Amino acid sequence: MASGTHENVKKYYSSLETGEDLQTSAACPVPSHLPLRESAREALQQVHPDVCKRFFGCGVVIPEKLKGCSVLDLGSGSGRDCYILSKLVGEDGHVTGIDMTEELVQASRKYIQYHAEKFGYARPNTVFVEGYMEKLSEAGIQNNSVDVIVSNCVMCLCPDKRAVLSEAYKVLKEGGELYFSDMYASNVVPDSFKDDPVLWGEGMAGALYWQDLISVVKELGFSTPRLVAASRIQVYSPELQKKAGDIKYASGTYRIFKLPNYSTQTKALITYKGTVPECAECFELDSSYSFKTNVAVEVDAEIAAILKYTRFSSDFVVQMTDKPDSGLSSAEQDCHLSPFWLADKLRSCVKQCSKTGKAGVCGSETASGANVGAQTLQGYSVSALHL
Repeated sequence: MASGTHENVKKYYSSLETGEDLQTSAACPVPSHLPLRESAREALQQVHPDVCKRFFGCGVVIPEKLKGCSVLDLGSGSGRDCYILSKLVGEDGHVTGIDMTEELVQASRKYIQYHAEKFGYARPNTVFVEGYMEKLSEAGIQNNSVDVIVSNCVMCLCPDKRAVLSEAYKVLKEGGELYFSDMYASNVVPDSFKDDPVLWGEGMAGALYWQDLISVVKELGFSTPRLVAASRIQVYSPELQKKAGDIKYASGTYRIFKLPNYSTQTKALITYKGTVPECAECFELDSSYSFKTNVAVEVDAEIAAILKYTRFSSDFVVQMTDKPDSGLSSAEQDCHLSPFWLADKLRSCVKQCSKTGKAGVCGSETASGANVGAQTLQGYSVSALHL
């Protein structure tokens, strides 16, 4: 199903030696706004240097509690994230990386046995397949077979985002999660951008207007996107800056869930047990919700469903109430889901900290931006945000 756009993107990335060859700040090995947890950092240190060299991602796509999970990486590239995930899912888990670029698939396969031995596994738990994210079934990915899907700055390179997200929904098990970072535009990208192979290769022509993401995923049946982290993207090339005009770019890390149709319709009291690995004191669902251990919090119906019907169900006590959930207004929802808004909030906080000599952390702000975004949101209970 290769299109002209697919072929141009393949050629563009085959020509790049490292992420530094890109002409924007999108690619970043470990973004400062979202540092790795200790287990992921240790896994990254064990990944072969040649694999890390050709990393082109724009975020950290390592969600919590992956032990024993089946994970699919959309657009796996050099395989860096796959090998980190390979360590985190354990020998009983499984990781599949899919990429449309034959050269990258072949290169990533060279290190399968290396990492299995490095992690002390009797047999590898990672495979790489060549194929298109828009056609997962053709690549052998079965429906309702995956616990977690990750993707790192790749959807912006695909001409049909709806097809990618639709396929992701199909292959996820009920209660499964899509946890992904991507490049987003401040407005709808003009059609003229899509005729430029460099703008496509850099992700600028294919970047989705962030508000369109919300409508597409909800139409497909996913939960409302939860924004985890964000940062502004700088365009280094003066030529590309001129082409971009008034369009600005940001990277955003979102998590969305495939919830059952019968999920809750009322608000609930949620108490976190402190049992998610490396989250003993609190669990950060996104930039708006941080749950402290043994502190009861009232949440809306969708948050309750996420914590009740996903792999986090054993980590929370969920007590349904009889309070109907009216939901957020569209304006409130737009506010807390904008990667540009969150990126600016995080940057403002870091600047304030630098003036007081603190190393980039403001008060109770966490790396993901939880509590920072909460400071000006309307419609959430204060206890839920832990201000």
